[in-house]
Amino acid sequence: MLGKSLREICQAEGMPDRGTVHDWAHDDREGFGSQYMRARAIGIDQIADEAIQIANTPVEGVMETDKLGKDGYYTEVRRADMIEHRKLQVDTRKWYVSKLAPKLYGDRTHIEHSGEIKTREFDDEDRAAKIEAIFAAVMRRIEQQRDDGSDLV
Repeated sequence: MLGKSLREICQAEGMPDRGTVHDWAHDDREGFGSQYMRARAIGIDQIADEAIQIANTPVEGVMETDKLGKDGYYTEVRRADMIEHRKLQVDTRKWYVSKLAPKLYGDRTHIEHSGEIKTREFDDEDRAAKIEAIFAAVMRRIEQQRDDGSDLV
């Protein structure tokens, strides 16, 4: 429910391994499956909330860059907001929740259709007429290329 991964939880001392947890959830052992699913859903919301908190909280860090000066190499140290790191954290969480809960956190696509769709059934005569028209167009193209002296394609 706190948004931690099952891997992280199962690595803690005294916790069962992931396979055991999956078995309990699959078999719904003593109602564990439904509890597990509720906890996962709440955990997804926690991860989304965490992404917003990360985006809204600047984190100062130190960036070191090796530079070449006239006396040789030196290290330039700069303190700044670690925006690239925070962006990666937010983007990873956004991707993760969009995959686990696409209806809630996925990109929404709205398609609207108006008007009517007209359909027409083809019978054998219609098909034959279409084939003849295609064949005639191909023959005209061949004749045109012969008249122009160009290579046949």
